[in-house]
Amino acid sequence: MNRTDIAQSRKNRSRWIMFFVALSSCAGAAYAADPPAQDGAAPDASMKAMRKAAAERQRRILFNNDGNEAVAQMTRPSAEDFLKCRTSDLAGSQVDTVSYCSTDGFGQFKHLTKAGVLFTVRMEPHPNNQLQAMADLGLDPLKIMGDFCRRNKMEFFSSSRMNDVHDKGTTPWDVARFRNNKLKVEHPEYLMGTAKKRPKIGGWSAVDYGREEIRDCAFRYVEEICRGYDVDGVELDFFRHPVFFRTTTRGENATEEQRAQMTGLLRRIRTMADDVGKKRGRPILIAARTPDSAEYCRNIGLDVERWMADDLIDLWMVSGYFQLNDWDYSVALARKHGVKVFPSLDESRVRDETAKEMRKTDLAYRGRAANVWSSGADGVYMFNFDDPTSPLWRELGDPKLLAKMDKDYFASVRGVIGANGGNLPFQPYQKYETLNPANPKALAGGKKATARIRLGEKFTETKPATLTLRLRFDAPPKADAVRATVNGHPLTLEPAGKEWLEAKVQPAELREGSNEVEVSLAENARKAKWTDLMLQVRH
Repeated sequence: MNRTDIAQSRKNRSRWIMFFVALSSCAGAAYAADPPAQDGAAPDASMKAMRKAAAERQRRILFNNDGNEAVAQMTRPSAEDFLKCRTSDLAGSQVDTVSYCSTDGFGQFKHLTKAGVLFTVRMEPHPNNQLQAMADLGLDPLKIMGDFCRRNKMEFFSSSRMNDVHDKGTTPWDVARFRNNKLKVEHPEYLMGTAKKRPKIGGWSAVDYGREEIRDCAFRYVEEICRGYDVDGVELDFFRHPVFFRTTTRGENATEEQRAQMTGLLRRIRTMADDVGKKRGRPILIAARTPDSAEYCRNIGLDVERWMADDLIDLWMVSGYFQLNDWDYSVALARKHGVKVFPSLDESRVRDETAKEMRKTDLAYRGRAANVWSSGADGVYMFNFDDPTSPLWRELGDPKLLAKMDKDYFASVRGVIGANGGNLPFQPYQKYETLNPANPKALAGGKKATARIRLGEKFTETKPATLTLRLRFDAPPKADAVRATVNGHPLTLEPAGKEWLEAKVQPAELREGSNEVEVSLAENARKAKWTDLMLQVRH
């Protein structure tokens, strides 16, 4: 351990002893009830003005770090090693905000906590978990990350997963992960089920927000961060994982009472955060990460539009495992209520290996980011992308730079993929294109199929050297048996490998935003499945 770590260790030990003495614990047997006065309090007017000003800050790229460095990557307890894993190389990049997640299952954390328990499990596949060793030295990942952000003039958020069912599995690691969680072990009645009696929908280890004890714990976890750390904001991540009430585990919509319970929790967090912000003279912003449909959110118990209308959130991070609408939908809703909006570019989880690899490239991320900026969103939110040396951190936050770069656009990056453990079915709400190998479009002789592909630029202005529209089939028919158009313009298709047909396209034939591709087979052609659609942009 170097001198910097030793000095920080001594300073942190003293700080945490004082903090823990003052903090009430959610991990114990007693739970305080939600104070009615706080639940009903209106946001402070002066703090609202300060929050609105703070919300205007530039956020080109927001990086949600899932906080797994100490568990999965480090081999010794060191602040320097911790930052080298995912963070040090971000200095000077387009990352304006780091949202650091130190949650590992509701009630279990990767920061020094008194409200919950520290995640200290050491076994395969992560036998080198350094969290206990860091705690012994007074090294707190959340504090280290905040200090880094301050030094590099980045905004610092703490991200809290409002439910997390990574501990629902049956491997020895998953079982140990669950057993380390004091809240869940001591109070199985707070959970949606058991390992042997699983709910119809959602992970059994999710907690039930219909219980006052859980809402109170969620509040205390966020309060501990607001009062104990120099955060610019807190992110409430409702996408990891989106199951909150028992009704939805049965496949039923959340009730009005349940929505009111969750809104009461948000109101209580807002009141507390404003109180802390007022005392320190600087606001604490509140961000919420949810699915990108207000109707779907309501039906899982999240009244997102009410939260916006009542000034309970400042930033809205949208989407995750699945996308339900074009980004324009989220932008319009956020603008209506004066909230900043940031679409999430999660990794693709399509199962077809060819499709997955194509969607993981820098080219694909550039196309996705171009679509975010074209929609009018306030910035790009990166999730499950942990390579700090990637050039994307210095590209995706600049739409003018992206306009000059090669990129790949896809009709659908995510397809129809549910959350870990499952969620209330979202297909009735999904208006976004879903064409990919797991969700193909059937083609028969004389029949037509259409797919939309969104393009985040005006090619008549960016003037790329080539534009190549590519169509993939399970067993491609002969090119002369396929008729295709883009926005009504005929395409001249040529074979391009085992499963692909492609055609060159002129800039004037494409438009910024939604483009329609129509495909049909000749009357005598054999049936086929249209499995993918992409546009290659090359300068």
